[in-house]
Amino acid sequence: MTRSLPAAMLAMALLSGAAHADDLRQTALEIFKPLPSTIPALKDNIVTPEKIELGKALFFDPRLSASGVFSCYSCHNLATGGDDNMETSVGHGWQKGPRNSPTVLNAVLNEAQFWDGRAEDLAAQAKGPIQAGVEMANTPDQVVATLNSMPAYVSQFKAAFPGDGDAVSFDNMAKAIEAFEATLITPAPFDAWLNGDDNALTQEAKAGLQLFIDKGCSACHSGVNVGGHGYYPFGLIEKPGSEILPPGDKGRFAVTETVGDEYVFRASPLRNIALTAPYFHSGKVWDLSVAVEIMAESQLGEALKPEETAQLVAFLDSLTGKQPVITVPILPAETAATPRPVTEIR
Repeated sequence: MTRSLPAAMLAMALLSGAAHADDLRQTALEIFKPLPSTIPALKDNIVTPEKIELGKALFFDPRLSASGVFSCYSCHNLATGGDDNMETSVGHGWQKGPRNSPTVLNAVLNEAQFWDGRAEDLAAQAKGPIQAGVEMANTPDQVVATLNSMPAYVSQFKAAFPGDGDAVSFDNMAKAIEAFEATLITPAPFDAWLNGDDNALTQEAKAGLQLFIDKGCSACHSGVNVGGHGYYPFGLIEKPGSEILPPGDKGRFAVTETVGDEYVFRASPLRNIALTAPYFHSGKVWDLSVAVEIMAESQLGEALKPEETAQLVAFLDSLTGKQPVITVPILPAETAATPRPVTEIR
C-alpha cells in the first residue's frame, strides 16, 4: 500500500497537470487563433502566383522611390524581423520619419495598417510610403512612367492582371505588393501548441501565457495576430514619460480629429515581437523586458515581479515564427525612357 502511494500520487499529479494544460489551451483558443495554413483571402484582390512574383519584385525595387535608393524592403527588412530595427525610419534625403516601422510579417492579418490605422489594408498601405515626402517621395504618375519604361515589368503586369486594359497602374502596383506581403506568414511554437502539441511551449512560456491572460494583456492583444486590431490610449492608467510618448504625436487623432483619440494607437500585433526592437511607435525602448514592464504599468497599473516579467517574455518568445524563405529577385533593367533619380528634397 505504501509503495503504491507515490505512484498513485504521481498519476494524480500528471492527470491534474494535463487537465490544467487542457483548460489553459481551451481558454487560449477562446482569445487567440492559430495562423491560417493558407494565404488569407484579400478584399477585391485575388492572389495568384503571377501577382505574388510581381509583388515581390516591386517590394524589393528601389526605383519606386524618387531617389532610386529606398524600397519597401528598406523599412521592412525580411532578414531582421520584417522591420528596420531603427527608432524611426530614414527616407528620402536621409530625412528621419516620425514613427517606428512596424513589421510586415503577418501584417495581412491586422485589422488596419500603420500605428494609427489610417490604411484599411496592405494595398492602401503600400501607396502611403511611396508618396510620403520623408520616405520614398514619389508620385503615382512617376511610378507608372518608371514601370512602363521597362518591358519586362509591362509583361509581368499583363500576366498578373489579365484582361485589364490598363494593367500597369498605381492601383495594380499596390495590389501586387499586397499579394506578396500576404504570403509572409510565420507559424510559431504558440500555433503548434494551440493546435494540440503539448511540448511546443516551455513551462515558463505557459506560465507567461497564463499571466498574459490573467493580468489583462489579452484584452487588447488577442486574435490571430495577438493584437493588430482595436485602438487604445497609450497610458490608460499612467502616461509614460515624454521620451516614450512624445507629446507632438497624438496618434489616431490625426486621422479622426476626435479629441477622444488623442494618444490613441492601434494595439500592436505581438507576433515576432522578440525580433522587432526597438519598441512602441516612438522606438525608444530596446529591451523587451523593459517594454513589457512599461506596458504593465501604463496600461494595467501593475508593477511586475522579475519572475513575472521573465515568464511574460518567455511567452512572447513563443510567438517568434518560422519565416518563409525569400529569394531576392533579379529586377528588370532600366531603359533610356526610365525616369532618372532625384535626390533633392522638394
